[in-house]
Amino acid sequence: MPNTNAKLRSNHRGGREASRRELVSRSLQSAQHCLENQDFGTAYAHYLLVLNLAPELKPSVKETFQFTLFKWAEELDSLARIQDLFNCYEQALELYPNDEVICNSMGEHLFRMGFRDEAAGYFHKAVKLNPDFADAKENFYRVANWLVERWHFIMLNDAKRNLTYLKAIENAVHSGSMSVLDIGTGTGILSMFAKKAGASFVYACELSKTMYELARDVVAANNMEREIKLLHLKSLDIEIPKHIPERVSLVFTETVDAGLFGEGIVESLIHAWEHLLLQPKPKNQDISAGEYGRVIPASATIFGMAVECKEIRKHHRVEMQEVAGVCLSNSVQFFSPTYAAAASEETVEPYTTEKLSRIPGGYRPLTEPCQVMTVDFNNLQELKSLASRKPWKLSLPVTEGGILDAVVVWFVLQLDDEHALSTSPSEETCWEQAVYPVQGLLDYSVKTGDTVMMEVCCQDCYLKIQKISSLPSECGMDFSDRDDTLSLGNEAELCNALAGLQTSTKQDGSTPVCVLESTEIALLNDVPYHECFKAAMSKVLLSLNPSKDLHSMDVDGHGSGINLQENQNRSSVDVDPDALYVLDVSEGFSILPIIAGKLGPVRAYSSVEKEQHQAALHVIAEANHFPKETLEFWLSHLEEESVVLQRPKSDKLWSIIILDVIEPSGLIQQEVMEKAAISRCLLHSGGKIFPQYVLVYGMLVESESLLLESAVQGTEPTLGFNIAPFINQFKVPVRVYLDLSTLPCVPLSKPAELLRLDLMTPPLNCPSREVKVQICKSGRVTAIPFWYHIHLDEDHSLNTSDESSHWKQAAVVLDDPIPVQVGDELVLDVQHHKSNISITVKR
Repeated sequence: MPNTNAKLRSNHRGGREASRRELVSRSLQSAQHCLENQDFGTAYAHYLLVLNLAPELKPSVKETFQFTLFKWAEELDSLARIQDLFNCYEQALELYPNDEVICNSMGEHLFRMGFRDEAAGYFHKAVKLNPDFADAKENFYRVANWLVERWHFIMLNDAKRNLTYLKAIENAVHSGSMSVLDIGTGTGILSMFAKKAGASFVYACELSKTMYELARDVVAANNMEREIKLLHLKSLDIEIPKHIPERVSLVFTETVDAGLFGEGIVESLIHAWEHLLLQPKPKNQDISAGEYGRVIPASATIFGMAVECKEIRKHHRVEMQEVAGVCLSNSVQFFSPTYAAAASEETVEPYTTEKLSRIPGGYRPLTEPCQVMTVDFNNLQELKSLASRKPWKLSLPVTEGGILDAVVVWFVLQLDDEHALSTSPSEETCWEQAVYPVQGLLDYSVKTGDTVMMEVCCQDCYLKIQKISSLPSECGMDFSDRDDTLSLGNEAELCNALAGLQTSTKQDGSTPVCVLESTEIALLNDVPYHECFKAAMSKVLLSLNPSKDLHSMDVDGHGSGINLQENQNRSSVDVDPDALYVLDVSEGFSILPIIAGKLGPVRAYSSVEKEQHQAALHVIAEANHFPKETLEFWLSHLEEESVVLQRPKSDKLWSIIILDVIEPSGLIQQEVMEKAAISRCLLHSGGKIFPQYVLVYGMLVESESLLLESAVQGTEPTLGFNIAPFINQFKVPVRVYLDLSTLPCVPLSKPAELLRLDLMTPPLNCPSREVKVQICKSGRVTAIPFWYHIHLDEDHSLNTSDESSHWKQAAVVLDDPIPVQVGDELVLDVQHHKSNISITVKR
C-alpha cells in the first residue's frame, strides 16, 4: 500500500509538471502573438505568468520582457494610468530586483512626473548595479543637480564659514545652551559642531528626503547617531512632545539665500520662538543661558548699491532697436521674470543671483553702499512685523555717472557678538549676491548728483526692491526719509519732482508686454547670432529659388527689401505657390522665422508654445509689415505635439529646418542627433538643417575653483568631520553655466578640436575619438572646459565662447588632478552618447 501511494504521488507530481510546462509554453506563444499585434498589455500579463511559473526562464526571456514592459508602460503613461504603470514596475522589480535597465526606466518615469527624490534612488541603484551603464549615469547626474544643489559643495569647502559657525556655536554651548535645534540641517555639520562643543541634547530637522538620508549617513559615520536626533520634517511641523520632549535653549540655522529671506528663515524663526524655543532673555536680568532661548544668527544687516553691469543688462533688457533687419523698437516691451515678479501677486523670487567678483565684464558702482535694513532674529515682534510693514522709500545718491543696470544686495550675518559673516562682493565668500535688474525705464543713464529711487518691502518671505527709477539732480529733492508720504517744501518742488520721475518710467500701457527668460533676452541681444543665420538662410533660399529677384531678398541688409505693400495686399489665398518652407524648432522665443520671412517668398513656421510669445511675434511681424499668412505657429498644425518634426504639407518638404543644438548652459541639447535624423528625411533636395555640423573644442586647465565647486575636498574644510564621501556621491562630472573669460584658471594647453557632430552627413560622425593634447605650461590638470563652433554651413559659423555669445561654457572636472610638465602629451578619450559628452584622460 505505501508503495502504491508513493507511485500515485509521483504520477500526480509528474502530471502537474507536465501541465506547468504546457501552460508556460502556451503563454510564451500567446505573449509572442500579442507582441506581433502590438497588444503589449496582454503580452506583459502572459510574461508575468510565465516568469512566476518558470523562474528558471528569467535569463532567456529577460530582454523580451523588458521590451514588453517598456512598451506597456508607455501606453499606460499616455492613458494617465499612473498607478497601473508603477504596479507593473514593482512587479517587474520583484522578478528582476537587480536589473539596472528596469531600475533606470522606473527612475525616468518618476522623474518625468516630478518625483525627483524617488527617481534619484532608482538611478543611483542602477549605477551601483552597473557603473558603466551610460544612460543611468547621465540620468543620475541630471537629477543630482536638483537633489543636492551645487552650493552645498561650495559652502562645505568654505573653511572660514565653517569655522565662524563653529566658534559661535561653541560660545553658545559653553555659556550654557545645552539643548539645541538645527533647522535645515543639510549634511548635519552644524549639529555635529554643537555635539562636539558639548551640547546635551541635539535635534536636527531636514525636509529634503535625500539630504535627510545623507545627514543620517554622515552622522553615523562620525559616531554621533545616538547623540543627534534627526527629524525628516519641516521645522513648522515639529511638535512638543511628539518630536522633541521640551523647548530648547538654542536654535541655529543657515536657511538664508543671497537675498537673506528667500529660504523662509523669518517664518521658521517665528514658529520656533512661538513653539520650540524657551522665552528670550529678560532685560536687565542675569540668568543662565540654559534658561532662555536664543538664535544663531542673532541678526543681519542688509546693504545695497546701484551698479552698471553690461552682463546683467544683456540678460534683462533688450538693447537692440533692430536685429538682422527686424525692427523691435516700440513694438513690444520685453521684461525678464524678475520685473514680472514685482507686479505679480504670486510668490515669485524677485531677484536673480550673481557672483559679482566673477561676472563677465565686471561691474561699476554708481552709488556708495547703503544700509537697506536690519533684522533682529532674537526679537519675535520684529520678525512678525516684517511681513506687515508697509513699503518704504530709499534713495541712493549717484556718486559716479553711468548706466543704471541693477541694484545689488548683500548682507552681514551677525552670528553672535563676536562672530560675523559677510556676503559682500568684495569678500571671498561662498555666497552670491542678490541682483534686482532695472527694467521699464525710458532713460537708464544717470550722472553724478542724481538720485536712484526705490521702494523696499518684505513680502512673501522675500526682500523686494521695486519701482527703481532715477531722479535728475536738477529736481533737487530729498527722499531720504522712509515715510510713505513725502514731505515736500512747496507745490513747485512737487511738480518738478513728478516731472522728473515721469520722464524716467515708461507710461504707455498700450504697448504689449512679453516676459522672457533671461537666457531668451540674452539671445535676442546676440546680434552676430541673428546676422549669421540671416546670411546662411539667404544663401540656401537663393540656391533653391534662383529665379527670384535678388534685390528683393535683402541678403546683406543693404537691399531694398521685399515689396512690402504688395505683400500686405496679397491674401492668404494668393500665397506664392513656389514659396519655400522654413521650420524653426528652437527652444523658447525666437525671431528667426521673421528673419527668414523677410528674405523672400517664404512660409515660416515658429514652434513657440506660449500664447504671450506668439502674440509678441505677431506684433513684431506687423510692425515689420510682414504678411500675416507668412508666419504660422507650427504646433497649432499638429495633431500630436510630441511629434514636432513632420512634413509641412502632404505635397511639400522643408527647405530649412533650424534645430536648437546647444543649450544656454553649454551642454548639447537632448536627442539632437535623433531630431537631425528625422529632419534629414523631411528636407527637399538642396534643403539644409541648421546648423549643418558642430565642432567641439576644449583645453586642459588648472582651476582650484572648479574643484571646490564640484566636490568636498577631504576633511580639512569641514574641520575634521567625515562628510566628503557621502555628499560626493552626488557630484557630477560636468560643471555648466561657466564663463571662461572670468573663470579662475590657468590654461595648460592650447584649444584642441575634440569631436565633430554632423547633422547633415551622419557618416562623418564618430561616437568616440582619442585626441592627443600637448602641455604648454606645467601644473595640475583639474578640468577640461569645452565649447562649440557651430557651423551653419562652410562659410557661416558661431563660436559659443565669444564675448557677444548668449551661450555659456561647460567643463569636465577630473576626480583626481594630474600633474603635468611642459612638453608632456596627454591622450583624451572623448565619447558622445545620447547628446552627452564625456572626456577622460588616459594616463
